[in-house]
Amino acid sequence: MKNTSLGPIKKFDKQRYLSEAEKLFGKGIVHWLSENSLDFLEEKREGVFLYDENGNQYIDGYSSAGTYNLGRRHFKVQESLKKAINITDQGNFIAMSGEKALLAEKLADFFPNTIEGFLFSVVRGEAMDAACKLARGFTGRSELMTVDGGWYGQTGFALSLSENEIKKKFGNLIPDTRTIPFNDQNAASKAISKKTAAVIIELIQTENGCREVDQAYLKNIRSLCDTHGVLLIIDETQTGFGRTGAKFSCDHFDILPDIIVFGEAISSGLFPMCGMGFTSRVKKFFDEHPLIHMHTFGGHDIGCVVASDTLEIYEKMQPWNNAKHQGKRFRNMLEKLKTNYEPLIKIQGQGLLLSLIFSAKEQARQFCIQAKNNGVILLQGEVESKSVIIRPPLTISDEEIDMMTKAIEVALKNLQLENKVIL
Repeated sequence: MKNTSLGPIKKFDKQRYLSEAEKLFGKGIVHWLSENSLDFLEEKREGVFLYDENGNQYIDGYSSAGTYNLGRRHFKVQESLKKAINITDQGNFIAMSGEKALLAEKLADFFPNTIEGFLFSVVRGEAMDAACKLARGFTGRSELMTVDGGWYGQTGFALSLSENEIKKKFGNLIPDTRTIPFNDQNAASKAISKKTAAVIIELIQTENGCREVDQAYLKNIRSLCDTHGVLLIIDETQTGFGRTGAKFSCDHFDILPDIIVFGEAISSGLFPMCGMGFTSRVKKFFDEHPLIHMHTFGGHDIGCVVASDTLEIYEKMQPWNNAKHQGKRFRNMLEKLKTNYEPLIKIQGQGLLLSLIFSAKEQARQFCIQAKNNGVILLQGEVESKSVIIRPPLTISDEEIDMMTKAIEVALKNLQLENKVIL
């Protein structure tokens, strides 16, 4: 490998790291980090906290987009990873293994009872791509329909279905994708037809200010899908594994999908794994076409061991109960703050997936900076930039919720006192 000028870097030498990052990764990312006061180095991470290169402590209210449901570096998940590398390797991706089979069996018990088959991936977008391929293959149709405001990932199908301005930079993406208005029953009834392969939806649009689907609208979507032979794909990558106060967001709405896309919380951030689950009816397509979606690290055996053990931790801890309890408590405190600070106009979400909606994009950005300066890491929504998403680990305690609420209040106060609010 070519040796760069980097050489041995002194630990905690932030400026050296950032300077090299500009040369190796591009100036844009360093500039973005700097203007959002995120140009620090993550060093120690533990539970709900992370620490920068100077030892400053922060509550991780971002959790790598909801990955760390069990907290940073959960000790039992760490032990699982250590165990896994001593007993196995990545495996051959075309071969079966006990690790793959055991994880699939545990997932079948964990997921809604109609979900019986699984395919594993490494990243969220790829899991969505696989779900779209399966829907097209199973139905023999090409039209993929989603709703406005969705955010599904950065790969081909996922980006094509997402509401993201940057995708215009890449020319034509996946053809025959269509967007209809969110929560508009009339539009859905007119659009969904026997030409449609699948309807793709997040029940709580995390990156769009945690906007929530209407119960009646979702039931109508399910009915239309059944009538026209269309598959319903629910994206649970950020809402799954307990974040909303239930195992999955679809549990709140009493709706069963044909395909569920799940995210990195399956291994709580200690090993890269995502995937999709599907019904036995849809699985028949895999029976006839077994190699439609495969790659070297899909269903990697080390990851399967870690995910299997993590599922056991989920079942034992049931962190969705804490998410429900803390979410209600936290939201009540946030609602009280909203009455005192004009820039904060709305709070949305469920469990420990909450969104603060501000009057303007710049207000949201400045609030995130103030929150970081007071010990909480938060980011704006990828779709609704006037929103700030709060998604701490589900293991957060009363005391830590109180700490985060206090920091948010100080951030809101400073936002107004320093006249940084853009009206």
